[in-house]
Amino acid sequence: MPYRVLVVDDQIVPRQLFENIIDSSDRYEIAACIDSARMADAWCASGGVDLVLMDVVMQDGFSGLDAAARIRQSYPGIKIMIVTSLPDARFLERAKEIGVDSFWYKEVQALPMLEIMDRTMAGERIFPDRPPVSSLGEASSAELTERELDILRALAEGLTDREIAQRSFLSVTTVRYHVNNLMAKTGLSSRTELAVRAVRSGIVVPGIGQDH
Repeated sequence: MPYRVLVVDDQIVPRQLFENIIDSSDRYEIAACIDSARMADAWCASGGVDLVLMDVVMQDGFSGLDAAARIRQSYPGIKIMIVTSLPDARFLERAKEIGVDSFWYKEVQALPMLEIMDRTMAGERIFPDRPPVSSLGEASSAELTERELDILRALAEGLTDREIAQRSFLSVTTVRYHVNNLMAKTGLSSRTELAVRAVRSGIVVPGIGQDH
């Protein structure tokens, strides 16, 4: 009997790609394709799902990582594979903390998706060493420190320097020092431009990937 796969992705093109990959193998079949992670655990409750392919960011605001955590807790026998195109490092970190089985970057993963699915179903846990590198102005994401990424996330959420300082247990002066460093590294001229470009590149995604 082929493994039954639940595809959770709100974008049509990736869903079609996943369907084509699954249809090309006699080892898998589609259980369902849905565009929101909100109902993923309800589908798993039906008992007809062996593997979940789960995107992270959904248009309705419900996180695929939150859905994965619910599935892992309620249905530990179901394999979960996170699939995303966004390089925010917290996605990878939280996926490991939740205990998902594998993680695959849509555009840049070296190994074919079917190979990752096969190895996942065989009991392996497959994770990339690090997120893909993205550009932010004149800098790459690999050049940014963890603290600078935290500051970027806070800027993307629209927090003031004082609010960032309180959340990060830093002084306002230290926060401004990091913001100035980010502008110097990237060549960008304002905190607003930093925030907008960071979100557009996927280096940070506000409100997603954090512990809840």
